[in-house]
Amino acid sequence: MDDLDGLVDAARAGGDWAFARLWQELSPAVAGYLRARGVAEADDVTSEVFLAAFQGITTFDGNGARFRSWLFTIAHHRGVDSLRRQTRLVREVEYAEDDDQRTVSSAEDTAMINVRAAETRALLSRLTPEQREVVVLRFVADLSLEEVAEITGRRLGAVKQLQRRGIAGLRRHLDGLISPMPVPSGPVDSITESR
Repeated sequence: MDDLDGLVDAARAGGDWAFARLWQELSPAVAGYLRARGVAEADDVTSEVFLAAFQGITTFDGNGARFRSWLFTIAHHRGVDSLRRQTRLVREVEYAEDDDQRTVSSAEDTAMINVRAAETRALLSRLTPEQREVVVLRFVADLSLEEVAEITGRRLGAVKQLQRRGIAGLRRHLDGLISPMPVPSGPVDSITESR
């Protein structure tokens, strides 16, 4: 965390290189948090979060841990705004093959990423929205219980309870998916080769 403290101090003093390092260190967790909340344009919203942080870094007062918490507070609010917009907008984009300059991963890589993401979303969808938010902030964003309480506006005890219930729910579901091998109750007959 000392490295994060130094980066925050350097970014606050105007070091663009330090803010770029903060982006490299923290943007994957912010994007993961937003995706887990169902934000369709998670990468765009992540950019908005860091732009807001960049614009406010000179007035920010705190260490690396506090910066991380502040960043996820911004992400939480931007995510809420994005989800509200998603429910109001139907997005249609006309495809023009001649204008498409994108490169893509192999079909296999894309399929595996989509399968893992879909499995994770399906697993998280079994939780209540409150449990999901706490679990994602704790384990994807790697925030403390206190930071999660501050970001979500809940009491620490409520966050602990939501985390405990969320993890228990995930465990029950996963235990149901992994059924143990049946153990024979009586003596096991030996199999002998007949000649």
